[in-house]
Amino acid sequence: MTYCVGVLLSDGLIFASDSRTHAGVDNFATFCKLTVFERPGDRVIVMLSSGGLAGTQAIVSVLKQRCDAGDGTPNLWNAKTMFDVAGLISDATRDIERRDGVRLRETVAFNASFIFGGQIKGEPMRLFRTYAETNFIEAEFGTPFLQTGEAKYGKPILDWVINRATSLSDGMKCVLLSFDSTMRSNLSVGMPIDLACYELDSFELTKRRRFEQDDPYFNALGKEWSEGVRTVFGHLPEPKW
Repeated sequence: MTYCVGVLLSDGLIFASDSRTHAGVDNFATFCKLTVFERPGDRVIVMLSSGGLAGTQAIVSVLKQRCDAGDGTPNLWNAKTMFDVAGLISDATRDIERRDGVRLRETVAFNASFIFGGQIKGEPMRLFRTYAETNFIEAEFGTPFLQTGEAKYGKPILDWVINRATSLSDGMKCVLLSFDSTMRSNLSVGMPIDLACYELDSFELTKRRRFEQDDPYFNALGKEWSEGVRTVFGHLPEPKW
């Protein structure tokens, strides 16, 4: 399984994913699920992948090949809007599903979904999520974050903290604590965590980091959060009988 989060704030975008993949309880591996398409000064597009690794890797490869073709085929470099980008990702997903889906249905359903967002010059930042069926939704003011994978364990803190006015720094801490909560409750999500922050109208990605196992900052963040929750819990009023 996996866990991916995308957050749309007034000051920028935050993307994070774990890197654990598995085929059974005794076959775990580490793969980066965060892909960046960047042309400084023109556009930044960040993708987080969830689902079958073979399928999501194939879809990302198709998108890269179409970018490199240089034959005028619609691609992420000549897309005029992020809505167009959503269509291109959905098209690539359908192409791979048509190629592999029939054979896969004999054993397991084709499953590939993405959280992606960014900014193209001339339009605002936008954040989307595609589903395995290739339809997609867009984050809005009332729902400034999108999740995929093992979302339930890390959602409460996002609901409590995240709104469009949240700073990028606070949003990053909240996202990391969302992963900490998820990993405490679900072994199928694991380190390293890949994190990227895009700042509004910068048109380049300057903040990207991988948090490895036993990362001092990540561990300190989780420890302080746990201790703070216990402290607050200890001051809660007793129930009246």
